[in-house]
Amino acid sequence: METPGRALSRRGALLLAVGGLTQLSLPPAAPAVPTQRAADPHAEVAGLLAERARSLPSWSGLTGAEAAYRNLVLSPAGGPDRLTAAADLVVRIAGYDEYPEVYPRRITLVRDAGGWRVEREEGASGPPALWDLGPARTAPGAHCLVLGLAEGSDPSGLVAVGDHAVPAVSAVWGDAWPGRLLLELPATEAQFARLLEADPAGWTGMAAVTVAAPGAPHHTPADRVVVNPEAFGRLSGFGRQVVITHEATHVATRADTRAWTPLWLSEGVADWTAYRDSGREPRQIAPELARDVTAGRLPGALPADQDFAAGATGIAQAYEQSWLACDLIARHWGPERLVAFYRAVGAEDGRGEERERRTDRLLRADLGVGLDGFTELWRAEVAALKSWRP
Repeated sequence: METPGRALSRRGALLLAVGGLTQLSLPPAAPAVPTQRAADPHAEVAGLLAERARSLPSWSGLTGAEAAYRNLVLSPAGGPDRLTAAADLVVRIAGYDEYPEVYPRRITLVRDAGGWRVEREEGASGPPALWDLGPARTAPGAHCLVLGLAEGSDPSGLVAVGDHAVPAVSAVWGDAWPGRLLLELPATEAQFARLLEADPAGWTGMAAVTVAAPGAPHHTPADRVVVNPEAFGRLSGFGRQVVITHEATHVATRADTRAWTPLWLSEGVADWTAYRDSGREPRQIAPELARDVTAGRLPGALPADQDFAAGATGIAQAYEQSWLACDLIARHWGPERLVAFYRAVGAEDGRGEERERRTDRLLRADLGVGLDGFTELWRAEVAALKSWRP
């Protein structure tokens, strides 16, 4: 988490990228001599965009945001009074963004008697900003901030869910993470898919997903939750709480999650944290898996990463199998051992080590059982679901 001084320095640096260019003070000029403004509009446009960035909360509806345009490049656009600007819009939500969001923008500028003004601004590449989809509105909570759209559901409805999720996650994973949650709530499922740059057909059943800030460094872990309003809206109150607590776990464990962390483990601990202390029985938490077992379909191995792909056949069972694997560790060896094992798997020394070999080695070191032995214990737990009747 950044110190206040570092946050101020970053903000100052971003604003200086454009705001530090002051508008030229022009002396009176004879009609026959081109003015400085006409010859070089860069400084005037930079000043215009600096002011536009400062006013972003008012015109976007994104209260609490700090913004700046940087890397400004101007191009002619069919006449002396029209320009096209390419720039990066850098946005940071104070208190929530470790890294600012970076949105490449295409801006159409026109000049009239009052000077240059923005005629149109749109995304040039990458996912759209939430306010590109319509005027935004925010709803703050004690532990979360919800960003929604004026045309969509009231974002305040998510605040209580987010505020409950954060302390529930901290109770398991401690206070090393910032302990706050940023949630984005588009108005439609199609907008949800646009924010993810994904095919809407593949995300129909996905209630929420955790992503990194657009434009953040490639190594940046996911730090914000985007909610699918239609899938989320079909859930019960309990189901909604499970989903947001699951996603909050991903945010809390981002520093301990690496490319070599198996998805059955990262998704499993997220579900285990979400269902912890819920009072639900295994057969209630894993109904699809229980139906498969009752029908004689018993998995032979822990879920593979591809089993969690959006739209994958059997994705519900993959999540339920993963929850059961982590619940097995928590019940047999204790929640603290589950947390320690997760962190050991995602430790930096795993770079270059074959994933299955590493998982086997750490299972033996931390729990005293290898991957094959653990899989057999897990399959026995799965088989025990057979007695359930829906």
